[in-house]
Amino acid sequence: MKKIAILQSNYIPWKGYFDMIAAVDEFILYDEMQYTRRDWRNRNKIKTPQGVQWLTVPVLVKGRYHQKICETEIDGAGWANLHWKTLVHNYRHTPYFPEIASWLEPLYLGESFRYLSHLNRCLIEAVCHYLGIHTTITDSGEYTLLDGKTERIADLCVQAGGTEYISGPAARSYLEDQVFSELGIKITWFDYTGYPEYPQLWGEFTHGVTILDLLFHCGKGAYRYMRYGIP
Repeated sequence: MKKIAILQSNYIPWKGYFDMIAAVDEFILYDEMQYTRRDWRNRNKIKTPQGVQWLTVPVLVKGRYHQKICETEIDGAGWANLHWKTLVHNYRHTPYFPEIASWLEPLYLGESFRYLSHLNRCLIEAVCHYLGIHTTITDSGEYTLLDGKTERIADLCVQAGGTEYISGPAARSYLEDQVFSELGIKITWFDYTGYPEYPQLWGEFTHGVTILDLLFHCGKGAYRYMRYGIP
């Protein structure tokens, strides 16, 4: 039995994204797909005294031509220092800021990334390492990609040796169950509901922010507020 999940890379994703990674044996970054503006690919939210704020990585978008996520280049280098300063300003008083900063700050100030996909993967893998999530992470570019939304996903599972595909609930609207069943692959729909609240600064609790918010507040105890920590 081998569980597979396939998702586009996000910039410092929320906790549900990492629960999906932890739920499978192989997590395929689906970055051969088209880059979409105003999406989670290059931005995410943090909590501030003034409310939720976006952190956005500037990227180069070349008109209307079909630009893949993996082809999308980061525009300049100043964003990294700005993002880090913003994180410091808003989270420096959280209990685990020094611990998280010890490995996160070098990724912002000591690394240089040309492509958005490389940045996203580096940050995702760093968070997984900290949380002790040992799922194998691969790129969709390492596989042959078929035409057709459902056919492509199902065939990726076959190529990866998967017997079960874990999918976010939004995909119910377009994935065809029959294609998977004909290949002997079970589909399981991931549940993102019911997350408990954790101690969080700045007013009313907000779930839909980057996982960094949880890590700064709870450190490695983050698993108590995530699905992967449930026995």
